[in-house]
Amino acid sequence: MSVIFIFIDGVGLGREAPENPFCQHRYESFETLTNGSFNTNAEPVAEHDRLFKPIDANLGVGGLPQSGTGQTTLFTGRNAAKEIGKHFGPFPHSGIKPFLKKESVFHSVLETGKSPYFMNAYPPVFFEHAKKRNRWSCTTLMTKSSGLNLNSTEEVLKETALTAEIVQNAWRDKLGIDIPKITPTDAAQRLLNVVPDHDLLLYEYYLTDKAGHSQKAADAHRVLEPLDEFLMHIIRHMRSSDTLVITSDHGNLEDLSTKTHTRNRIPLFVLGQSVQPFKNTESLTDVKAGILEALTS
Repeated sequence: MSVIFIFIDGVGLGREAPENPFCQHRYESFETLTNGSFNTNAEPVAEHDRLFKPIDANLGVGGLPQSGTGQTTLFTGRNAAKEIGKHFGPFPHSGIKPFLKKESVFHSVLETGKSPYFMNAYPPVFFEHAKKRNRWSCTTLMTKSSGLNLNSTEEVLKETALTAEIVQNAWRDKLGIDIPKITPTDAAQRLLNVVPDHDLLLYEYYLTDKAGHSQKAADAHRVLEPLDEFLMHIIRHMRSSDTLVITSDHGNLEDLSTKTHTRNRIPLFVLGQSVQPFKNTESLTDVKAGILEALTS
């Protein structure tokens, strides 16, 4: 049994309104996981093999949630915003970096003798800039600190990693890197091919947050359409023994009327064999524990 953890940046549960892209287009994956519409009116789902519930991303701290503290909390179970007394991002604050360096879900999985894997790949220019500035995102800092390699072009060509935009066009078109363009279905199948080699597989999709900041409905649809196809292939073809976990770090994309993040609740989706460990999840602080229980129970 493996846990497939899809982290989708900047997606909350918004009201049914014109500024909510989930109300303007139909996205089959989100509708499948919620039994219908994806907004604040969506009823929670609690079945033996499927769970959907809104969870808290505000963490008892005023102001707008940010990626640095939200993702640190998600991946470590520590309330990072409370630790430093504020929301902070997009990169992790110096006061919470030790959580990612020592207490992440990757560290905990390794301590149980199991194998975690970060599916994202980064172009060579990313490593040049990150090393020069010593500035790493939550996911890359967590991965490096747990002793795992960060993927780059070689792993993309071997089909054991995915670029951030799923279909691999940005590397080709903007960076001139010779990698093939793939469909979202191809990408999802690549992920499923890698899953049996690991106990926990994490994939991060950050373009949703970027589109939310743009406030453009066309941008939102452009990033949600491939994500929808990608998720639907995983939902339809994942192994019956595996568990799919999908969540976010804060709201944003669900309200294009504002350029900022929101204080909306975020979705937690769980599909598969190990739903029970997540039934009492109430906030970002609880997700890591659910994953560990799913892997060890």
